[in-house]
Amino acid sequence: MGTSVLSLRIDGELLDRLRHHAAKRGMSVQDYVVRTLIRDDFDERFQTAVEETEKFYGVT
Repeated sequence: MGTSVLSLRIDGELLDRLRHHAAKRGMSVQDYVVRTLIRDDFDERFQTAVEETEKFYGVT
């Protein structure tokens, strides 16, 4: 799997908040954003799997 570049234009205040959150975790802003996106993607896929399982077993 290769890598690609994604360029974002964000508000200065938001960038400062991202820098703060990343620094608390000892991460770069880039790493922090990527990990956040990965986590959100996992949460979405997990929720979909739960819903499909509930449909299969007839749980309401």
